[in-house]
Amino acid sequence: MNQLLAMSVMRGLINGGKHSIGYARTLVRCHPNDWDGDDMPLLGLRMMVMMSSYSSSSESVPEKVKEKGENGIVPSSYWGISRPKITREDGSPWPWNCFMPWETYRADLSIDLKKHHVPTTFLDKVAYRTVKLLRIPTDLFFQRRYGCRAMMLETVAAVPGMVGGMLLHLKSLRKFQHSGGWIKALLEEAENERMHLMTMVELVKPKWYERMLVLTVQGVFFNAFFVLYLLSPKLAHRVVGYLEEEAIHSYTEYLKDIDSGSIENVPAPAIAIDYWRLPKDATLKDVITVIRADEAHHRDVNHFASDIQFQGKELRDAPAPLGYH
Repeated sequence: MNQLLAMSVMRGLINGGKHSIGYARTLVRCHPNDWDGDDMPLLGLRMMVMMSSYSSSSESVPEKVKEKGENGIVPSSYWGISRPKITREDGSPWPWNCFMPWETYRADLSIDLKKHHVPTTFLDKVAYRTVKLLRIPTDLFFQRRYGCRAMMLETVAAVPGMVGGMLLHLKSLRKFQHSGGWIKALLEEAENERMHLMTMVELVKPKWYERMLVLTVQGVFFNAFFVLYLLSPKLAHRVVGYLEEEAIHSYTEYLKDIDSGSIENVPAPAIAIDYWRLPKDATLKDVITVIRADEAHHRDVNHFASDIQFQGKELRDAPAPLGYH
């Protein structure tokens, strides 16, 4: 009996498996009355099994749990997912998790900021008048507080790309057809607008009532735009195109206030320097300039998308402007 027990224990130790060790421990514990003077070596073996089990469980922790991050969060490598070591061009560690170095870019500042789609059709005029009407309460509430205004508008501007990309994604799944790259293009737009917001939050700390306003406006606008895109994608894209034209105007006024000294030209946030590959000594003016250029590109993309559909075609019939910044 004891020889069988000893063999079971040794087999568990040799195999190094938790179940084998646990089985041996169970056998040892289930036969306490079988011990006699000649079995004292098995007592040592029992202790060795227990110590081996404890050591095995404790040594498995470092394999699964690595060193703590900056915020004290312990990332687990149990699933084999780990972030590779990423550095900036100067060799310093890459500090951002929300975007990677290969997602950064230098904004095209040569884009024509004065382009305007003249409303001709009935839907064009509906879109144009709707946007002009929405600007009235915005002007009354924010007046010339362009920092708060930009922060609020970016929470809205990041919605259309996400809604459009999501609905095109679902359409692609339903109809078993490609999107022509438009899903990715619209999601890129949404992500770019979100990065505008992340930058503005570093510059302007929203107050509690502004956060409540964001919740309200986002809830209303998301659902309204969702329904609009279902009913008429071409009208939805035209509305966004005109919204971007208004954004260009707002950021131009923002730059005028910076140039006049009404708004202090503070240093650019670190996230903006890395995202747009700005020089280390970049300022708020540089940040607003590249954001305005982004909005001009979004204006072109959405007016282009609307034009495609006004011609009776689908978006997938025309190549999507991927990476158009």
